[in-house]
Amino acid sequence: MLTVNSYFDDNVKSIAFQGEKLPATVGVISQGNYTFDTSKNEVLTIVSGSLNVQLPDTKEWITYVAGESFEVAAKKQFHVSTTADTAYLCTYSN
Repeated sequence: MLTVNSYFDDNVKSIAFQGEKLPATVGVISQGNYTFDTSKNEVLTIVSGSLNVQLPDTKEWITYVAGESFEVAAKKQFHVSTTADTAYLCTYSN
């Protein structure tokens, strides 16, 4: 079953589904700056566009482009910024 999620006044939308091995979401992040909290371990892969990311416990911002991934541990907070619509795939694990 698919679940549609909307965050930040509809500026981030995702569709949740059960992937072959792990629960996942696919979505789009619109232009802007956002802060996300994790409840599970996440691996986020950029599908289209680019995303500037400040990972937990760091001051450095790293730009990820289509085909690149980053990981965030459970119960952490991370910041993202983008200047254009960016599509992603995110998988979740314990």
